[in-house]
Amino acid sequence: MTLNEFFSLVPKAAVAFSGGTDSAFLLWAARECGCDVRAYYVKTAFQPQFELEDALRLASELAVPMTVVEADILAVPEAAANGPQRCYHCKTALFSQLRQAAREDGYTVLLDGTNASDDAGDRPGMRALRELEVRSPLRECGLTKEEVRRRSREAGLFTWDKPAYACLATRIPTGTPITRKDLKRVERAECALEALGFRDFRVRLFHGAARLQVTGEQLPLVLEQREAVSAALGAAFDGILLDLKPRSIE
Repeated sequence: MTLNEFFSLVPKAAVAFSGGTDSAFLLWAARECGCDVRAYYVKTAFQPQFELEDALRLASELAVPMTVVEADILAVPEAAANGPQRCYHCKTALFSQLRQAAREDGYTVLLDGTNASDDAGDRPGMRALRELEVRSPLRECGLTKEEVRRRSREAGLFTWDKPAYACLATRIPTGTPITRKDLKRVERAECALEALGFRDFRVRLFHGAARLQVTGEQLPLVLEQREAVSAALGAAFDGILLDLKPRSIE
């Protein structure tokens, strides 16, 4: 099935829009295929501010209406507890809220940007989407991450080479309760490193310290910028650790 064929069968839909590469391309494709589409961005403590800014910019450039749905994800006990099924409970809560908002606007089909490269398996988040009957056109049409990036570049979308970005909750070790304070200090730390020139990296909380994961190409940059990194992160963490295993680019 092609995307044109998909949207001929689904002429009206809501898109769960994160501002990332996949959902950005999906939103563009829906519009190009003549779908009556509306974007829905869920704003929680798990999403950094730049994701909302990117989503607003892309929706504006595509002239697609976008609704921002605010959700207190830390009020969901199973999500805040950060157990092994956190992603399932988080996705269930947030997509239920998105679906409700979309239905109130007259959109009965909710889409997300899962692509054919994503390993569905029995991942908790994927299970939540299946249970809520969320459709994934990119996956259904066999479009891989590489293909999505290529087509996004051809379409002129600024998100075409945007690094994959998992939510801030993934920076907190499983089993450690999630707090707004920890989410904020991780977000500020990653913003600080980005300002220093780092790209496609993670700052993870590890027993009060900041554990840095960078790509192999950026390992020398950490050493070159060690004083700046220490100044940017030192006050917020008990220590700064560098993971010597290079982070793979997604």
